[in-house]
Amino acid sequence: MNPVFQSNRNSKRRYAQTLGILLLASSVAAACSPPGAPAAPAAQGETKQKPVKTAKVERHLVSDPREQLADVVASVKLDVITKAGGQVTEVLKNKGEAVKAGEVLFRIDSRDAASQVEKNQVSLTSAQQALEKAREDLKNSRTELLNAIEKAQQTLDNAKKNHNKMMNDYDNGLVTKRQLEQSEETVSNAERDLGIQNDKLRSLDSTNSLASQESQLESNRIAISDAQRALENYEVKAPADGILTDFTVEKGMTVSQNFTAGQVQSGGAVKFKTELTESAYAAVKNKKELTFYAPAQPDLKEKAAITFLSGVVNAQTKTYTMELQAVNPQGSYAAGSRVLLQLTDEAEETVIAVPTLSIVREGSDAFVYVLNGDKAEKRAIKTGRVKDVYQEVLQGLKEGETIITSGMAQLKDGQTVTTAAASAAPAAGAAEAPAAAAAEKK
Repeated sequence: MNPVFQSNRNSKRRYAQTLGILLLASSVAAACSPPGAPAAPAAQGETKQKPVKTAKVERHLVSDPREQLADVVASVKLDVITKAGGQVTEVLKNKGEAVKAGEVLFRIDSRDAASQVEKNQVSLTSAQQALEKAREDLKNSRTELLNAIEKAQQTLDNAKKNHNKMMNDYDNGLVTKRQLEQSEETVSNAERDLGIQNDKLRSLDSTNSLASQESQLESNRIAISDAQRALENYEVKAPADGILTDFTVEKGMTVSQNFTAGQVQSGGAVKFKTELTESAYAAVKNKKELTFYAPAQPDLKEKAAITFLSGVVNAQTKTYTMELQAVNPQGSYAAGSRVLLQLTDEAEETVIAVPTLSIVREGSDAFVYVLNGDKAEKRAIKTGRVKDVYQEVLQGLKEGETIITSGMAQLKDGQTVTTAAASAAPAAGAAEAPAAAAAEKK
């Protein structure tokens, strides 16, 4: 036999014998294992899922209050403008004085205007008298017509009575046919006269014969009202409460109509003006006032009322105009300066936020795993601003829900999970088991 071939056969025989011995030893070991013994460790790669950590969904401050600069607009200034012209006869106020709305500042010679009022008053009285006379004449005319109608009716009644008698006499041969015809003509004339008088009365009642006098009276009333208002214009009054500035009027000078005699500046209020982006507009559109402060005095915060907020975006600037007003008794905010408006407060900036490491990102989408019982629910969220280790959640989560904050990379939607707190109890039970078994053997 070939020595090489014999050597190979011996090697294969020894390998088969070794394999058989190993299988037999394994079977004996399995048969000798006591009941309840722990199973052999799982094959490599089948590792057990670790307990996951969780956290409650809470609100966190993700940003300081949103602020925006606003320009301080000049305080309210109203021009003192004359509505009449003439020579100044009296000056009652001086430049720099405090005035009240409606107070007389100076007077202009008003003699011509007063004379016009008197003339219009005379015309008005005359028109009233003319109207009264016309009414009396109308009343008398109607009375005369009624009397005439009554008389015409009586005449007609008598004519008819005589005609009836005439017809009887004619039948008895006492009067001629000519006399009967004359009687009929008399009745016809009486009827015509009565109709004419009735037509006159209807015409009188259906037309307004006083229209001309009434129109003249109303015209005179308007004229005297206009003259009285014109007379009031010779007293030049303050248009508002405030300080009289730029006042240059002196007694004896002549002023023209629409002459600017000065200004009344309100010192008790100040206005702010700014332009808002769309997001800033959304933050203030339902508010009536905002907090503001001067940049040099950040601790001195005050309130300003929103007096105007445009509801239409400016086509050129793509912004919304907002105006505010605040008290300014000390004149602390000068025209041309700026203040900072707080568009939001801390409460508005305290929002639902989660740890940034708990967010799973897949492309442009963001998810978190919400603990639903013992299941991991994969839920899409919409994220917002980031501050420190937290990120704002705009949509997808509610305050008080529980999210998983560890092991998200190995989780799948709907997977059963054990929380770190829950896994502590089974571990403690396993440690106590050997002691209990020893106690039973004793």
